[in-house]
Amino acid sequence: MTSRRIVSKIVVYALLVGLAIFMFLPVFWMVRSSLMTLGDIFKFPPIFWPKKLRWQNYADAMSMVPFLRYFANTMIVLVPNLVGAVLTSSLSAYGLARFKFRSRNFWFSLVVAAIVLPPTVVLIPQFLMWSKLGLVDTFWPLIIPAWFGGGAFNVFLLRQFFMSIPREYDDAAQIDGASYWRTYWQIMVPLIQPALIVVGLFTFLFVWNDFFGPLIYLSSQETYTLAIGLRFFVGSYATQWNALMAASALVVLPPVVVFLIGQKYFVEGVTLTGIKG
Repeated sequence: MTSRRIVSKIVVYALLVGLAIFMFLPVFWMVRSSLMTLGDIFKFPPIFWPKKLRWQNYADAMSMVPFLRYFANTMIVLVPNLVGAVLTSSLSAYGLARFKFRSRNFWFSLVVAAIVLPPTVVLIPQFLMWSKLGLVDTFWPLIIPAWFGGGAFNVFLLRQFFMSIPREYDDAAQIDGASYWRTYWQIMVPLIQPALIVVGLFTFLFVWNDFFGPLIYLSSQETYTLAIGLRFFVGSYATQWNALMAASALVVLPPVVVFLIGQKYFVEGVTLTGIKG
């Protein structure tokens, strides 16, 4: 290995390490602040790490607001979204990829066009629709859309996986007398498992961190999710920053754990490896 190549690798790794530290710094600052008193947080010059860890901040954060109630509300919205998005997006993608019907490419073009459509464009019509149905301040506006296609990007992603699977699988299943549903469930779904996990990860992160949707459709405190509940730590005259950072750390923890568990499938699914025929 030449000296030039060694130097280039050192530079690349140094840049990657520096970028990783830069990206991790806000998370470290949040955790560090969640273990400090208010006085320590506002000290100057800033304290890198508290001498005495104040774990009581986490208990205070859970008692200052109905944290468990907000967590339960979040799960009420999250679980149906996960099931609906994974199931309906895979079914939609399966139909667009494996069935030959009139205007199939046209309908797929509409799906692709929906990806670039800003959500704010349809915000007012959607709100008026849910309001006319009397479902504002309920969880239904946050749950039902996931059961109608599961999201344009998810359909696009899964269709690309389905297209990479050789059609000989379908032919063999039909020769054995399998129905379309059985072919989809017993043959196709196991083959696209990495992509389904990616769809689940994207859905989990979107629903868990969604602030705009609950802010628009939920108006009573009993229905608030965690993303909305965090704003109650910010007062008009004072803010308990240590409790807010503790609550934020608790909210951030589940997505981090889920991503670490599914990162292998995440990388595999996003790169669209599929199956080579």
